[in-house]
Amino acid sequence: MFQGGGRLIAGKLTQELRRLYEKNKKFGRVSPNDYVLNVCPRCLYTAFPKDWSSLDADELAKLRESAEVRRKNIESIMGPTDFYQERNLILGAASYLLAIECYQSRKVTVAPTPKKAVCAVRGAWYYDDVNTEFPGMGYDKIRDLLYQKAAGWYTDTMEIMQSGSEPVDAASYLLGPDTDKNWGFDGVIYLSAYLTMKFKEELASDAASKLNLLIRAKRTLSRLYGSGKASKSKPSVIIDMAKELYDEYNKIIEEMGGEK
Repeated sequence: MFQGGGRLIAGKLTQELRRLYEKNKKFGRVSPNDYVLNVCPRCLYTAFPKDWSSLDADELAKLRESAEVRRKNIESIMGPTDFYQERNLILGAASYLLAIECYQSRKVTVAPTPKKAVCAVRGAWYYDDVNTEFPGMGYDKIRDLLYQKAAGWYTDTMEIMQSGSEPVDAASYLLGPDTDKNWGFDGVIYLSAYLTMKFKEELASDAASKLNLLIRAKRTLSRLYGSGKASKSKPSVIIDMAKELYDEYNKIIEEMGGEK
């Protein structure tokens, strides 16, 4: 998938740090994220490969007990799912929902919060694609819910980076958020601010709460934007996007009467 054969034809990088790929004439649709998660085809236990065998007795018991519920839940959304088959758009989308559900049962030792954040944003990408392929079936609602979940988990990850309550370094290899380029902790800062802006209406119930939410997110984003101005080693792509987002925050916050 990742080496040789000319399978991957890279397209543009989106504002969400997603790398788009063009269809391959020989292989058709190609998406590396189809294959990133390990899924047991029998019980649908799902995890990133490094976490696959790290279950302790309590986690194993919980995941065994929830196997039938897990299958019922995913099939109520996606229809029958057979992970003995080669991965495709539907199985790729399903794998990220399954991973979120399974990481809910994992302990802090595997840093579940940043991993749920990554799974949520990748899942949102998938359900956007599924909605394009099968419009009018409600997949856009799942997409938006996953984006909102990602916003919350990315914000939580920012707090965990400060408190050390989860070993976030254990997730640094996949913070991505995509498989094309691992933006690491810079990506966490940027996406936390980007998703907060995108879903500010849903994340705050009134004008005062929204203003406070935006001010906090802007101050967090300033760490990335400020470090990028101070260091030429930072990739210009993410710094340029951070600057555009920072300017957007300034404009909206001033319009709301804050931080003039």
